[in-house]
Amino acid sequence: MKNSPPRSLITRLGVPPTLAWGYLGLLLFMIGDGVESGYLSPYLIDRDISESRVALLFTVYGIAAGIAAWLSGVLSDLWGPRRVMWTGLGIWAVFQLFFLTAAIPLSSYPLMMLSYGLRGLGYPLFAYGFLVWIAGVAPRARLGTAMGWFWFAFTGGLPTLGSLVASGLIPQIGAYATLWAALVLVAAGGLIALLLVRDDRGGKRPRGAGEGAAATLAGSVTVLWRNPRVGVGSVVRVINTASQFGFFVIMPIHFTRTVGFSLTEWLHLLSAMFATNIFANLLFGVVGDRFGWRRTIAWFGGAGCTLSTLLLFYVPDAAGANFPLALLVAAFYGATLAGYVPLSALVPTLEPKHQGQALAALNLGAGASTFVGPAVVAVFVGPLGVEGIVWIFAGMYAVSCVLAHFLKLPDESGTAGAAAESAADAPGTAPSAASAPA
Repeated sequence: MKNSPPRSLITRLGVPPTLAWGYLGLLLFMIGDGVESGYLSPYLIDRDISESRVALLFTVYGIAAGIAAWLSGVLSDLWGPRRVMWTGLGIWAVFQLFFLTAAIPLSSYPLMMLSYGLRGLGYPLFAYGFLVWIAGVAPRARLGTAMGWFWFAFTGGLPTLGSLVASGLIPQIGAYATLWAALVLVAAGGLIALLLVRDDRGGKRPRGAGEGAAATLAGSVTVLWRNPRVGVGSVVRVINTASQFGFFVIMPIHFTRTVGFSLTEWLHLLSAMFATNIFANLLFGVVGDRFGWRRTIAWFGGAGCTLSTLLLFYVPDAAGANFPLALLVAAFYGATLAGYVPLSALVPTLEPKHQGQALAALNLGAGASTFVGPAVVAVFVGPLGVEGIVWIFAGMYAVSCVLAHFLKLPDESGTAGAAAESAADAPGTAPSAASAPA
């Protein structure tokens, strides 16, 4: 038997080599998208937009993101991921320009609603279109790891490096000009991904993509009850980052005005939180392939986030503006959010004949979290305050820990990791029920 040729470093790391430029482009795109995440809320409040109206603005943005996240899977089945990503890039750029040239200079809340709300359609089409592309290319034995690299790039930008860029630029050029810098970063990342990735599977309709537009659209919804486990997985995905997007609304204000940190210190905490998260995304992608997808989600994600969410509030609340302590709990929270990474491998595996539809349902959950979190804040911050909001999110994570135990693969007979099927290198197909991780 001939020895197999040596694999490249990129392949050994679990990155599909034909998509390597796409991961870099995604990172830059999400850095630009994440620039505003740590300071837009207090910036708008300082421009005499009330806290409740800012929360509503973020909620509308999240609704648009939820719709686009769902459509990213559907449209990728119909058009191919590359075209979906071009659409997302165009939407983000056009409505960011509208937001910067009209809504903010005029301090017009209706125009902010229109421009910022519709801009919410942009990043999910770009990012989750690329997620579908990965699912169609990555070898099944490395699917969890390839998804870990996706979330490494995604959260590396939003909000980790994005917040770090903001903390460096705001003192130099001001908050408004920093939003223009975000547009430059998004455009650069989008063009790198779309012009340098040459993989043909992103430029044409994926194989087995349904019977037509109407059937594909309907299937991406009916899969939620046609396969209840996919529905449960989507609910767990909503819970995963709901607190993150809710905290973007209230935590900048709480940490700076109640706890006593400066805005720069808060941005550094946010960067540290998600710097930990991006490396934990890689870790839990690999752990999921070996320890079991379902168990990783339940214990590292659900149980871990239940604890870390409470610590993120109570430790700074008790210790005051103690940066080292706040840094520890922020890093712990960021790490536990990554415990849900194997969902991106598990959910399409639950519906192997309709992976595009399953990913559309999962993306719907991802997008829905962007408005569920701010909506929880908008509804409950008045009667319950920040502490009550934190307990709501902690309770949601506890529920997700229970729900994750129902995400067993069909005819599951064990929890062997992906290493047991290292010879199975067929891209775009899920592991078999008998051999895939739990």
